[in-house]
Amino acid sequence: MHKISLVIPIYNEEPNIKNLFDEILNTNVYEIVNNIIFVDDCSKDQSLKLLKNIQKDHKKVHILTHTSNYGQSECLKSAVNYTSDQSIITMDGDGQNNPKDISKLLNKYFSNKDIYLVCGIRNNRKDNCIKILTSKIANRLRIIILKDDCIDTGCSLKVFDKEVFLSFPFFNGIHRFLPSLFIGFGHKVKYMSVSHRPRLGGISKYGTFDRLFIGIRDIIKVRNIIINKKN
Repeated sequence: MHKISLVIPIYNEEPNIKNLFDEILNTNVYEIVNNIIFVDDCSKDQSLKLLKNIQKDHKKVHILTHTSNYGQSECLKSAVNYTSDQSIITMDGDGQNNPKDISKLLNKYFSNKDIYLVCGIRNNRKDNCIKILTSKIANRLRIIILKDDCIDTGCSLKVFDKEVFLSFPFFNGIHRFLPSLFIGFGHKVKYMSVSHRPRLGGISKYGTFDRLFIGIRDIIKVRNIIINKKN
């Protein structure tokens, strides 16, 4: 039996947590995974309280907490270091990812032992125009420079091998460059179309032009990581 951890970063997602977890319970996801790891990234609302209430009744649920708001990459790092499971699934805590898509990503991931990363590609994104525009620009630049052929690296629905992830030099923003790094380090990557939904509550924390400029900086960083690895 495969040991799988589902990792969900949380930052001020009080309006979305209960509905998201109910969806996880109402699909086969809860039965498939070994652990569900929520990483509360120093939320200022009642997110942590809701997570603790969920944990009381569900033994697979684990909660990690950050003392400051470190971002998605640090959330991922905390969860990966915490779990002993070999395979990691990630998804957003805002409810825009559909838990029903997890099974098909896992089926693809485990269909071939040579696959080390399966990435979701969002269909018909339900984000604001600025977020979509900055994402498209960043994706185009990244594809040109890093040649990872991923048209939507920002989709949080991913399944990957923990040990390969831990072999990469860590940096803040690494969660957006997993396809580039897996390919650059010689590991097979697959992409799958997944659904995307409107945010029902709370506000988006990402998608500004500042994020675009940081992304361009990170593209250069990842290129240097891959070049240094090959040398």
